[in-house]
Amino acid sequence: MPWSLDLVPLPPCALLGGPPLSGLLWTVLLLFLWYCYRVGSDPPSHSGMLKSGSGRSSFSRSSSRSPVDPRHSAPKASAAITMETVEEEEGTESYLTPVLSHAPFPTEAAAESRKLYRALQEYAKRYSWAGMGRIHKGLRTFLNICARINDRPSIQKPHLFYLPDVPSIPFFPRDAHRHDIEVLEASYPIIIAEFQAVYQRGIDTKLGWSYQGPKGQTVFPLYNAGVCVASNCRACPCTYRTLLSLRTFISSNSLGSAGFWLLGPGATLGGAYGPTNTRLRCHLGLQTPAQCELVVGGEPQCWSEGHCLLVDDSFLHTISHNGGAEDGPRVIFSVDLWHPNVAAAERQALDYVFAPEK
Repeated sequence: MPWSLDLVPLPPCALLGGPPLSGLLWTVLLLFLWYCYRVGSDPPSHSGMLKSGSGRSSFSRSSSRSPVDPRHSAPKASAAITMETVEEEEGTESYLTPVLSHAPFPTEAAAESRKLYRALQEYAKRYSWAGMGRIHKGLRTFLNICARINDRPSIQKPHLFYLPDVPSIPFFPRDAHRHDIEVLEASYPIIIAEFQAVYQRGIDTKLGWSYQGPKGQTVFPLYNAGVCVASNCRACPCTYRTLLSLRTFISSNSLGSAGFWLLGPGATLGGAYGPTNTRLRCHLGLQTPAQCELVVGGEPQCWSEGHCLLVDDSFLHTISHNGGAEDGPRVIFSVDLWHPNVAAAERQALDYVFAPEK
């Protein structure tokens, strides 16, 4: 509706020919009303929703550099980026800052790092960048050979992928994965029975066993780096079904494994780091001699038969079996579960980025 001065009633001072000062005030009032009308009628600017000038310029660059595919919902992705940026508190860096920057991946980065980064780009093209801020940041700052890896405490150094801003401790309480722990512990009798059946057939690579690390440690895998070992699963059908009933088992990418781990008497596994901080290893004790010990991040723990330990193996850890030959091997059923602080969208993206075929 056009603005009309006829609709605004004149004040008494104007009708009676007031002093010039009153006319000046009336002019200022009209200008103020006109300004309010223009502000209220203009549509809000998307770039104005971002908090900093750098954020606005980054968003503009991303819009100009990235061609829009009509098959994908580009406007929705832009809205998601805007909303997540607004929710960040003043003075803090948004998880999406590296996404919005679109800085080129360093040419001197390792080939494997570039491969994983391209996989994330493919995933975002198919789905969305929404929720990918931490993964994007982790790939750029951790896998890059120029990243300041030594800035992180030496007690936790996953060697393959580090997800930033994930709170972690060496041993997690049962409540972190109560459902899956209760399922595994309830299945303890059938799991140990199926282990004893395959163990009595003999430890041989032709029978599905493999040797891991130093002499004295062997593994009967049901899942190996995200791939189901079909012959071993057929040998342990109830244990396999138990795995499938778990809510947080990592079964679709190379970060996840499950199987029976044996450590012979006198064997020690030196200090090592797991590949990632996005998972927890759940150890169900099957045969646990008294002289066995697990030290993670400087904290010692002992296994207990029929009970689970939740371990973040991205911390420096050592395993030892100081018992004698009469004690037999230490046996655990190990299952890799998602870290409870990894969101569902991030899990789906990691399944894609670390898919076994990639």
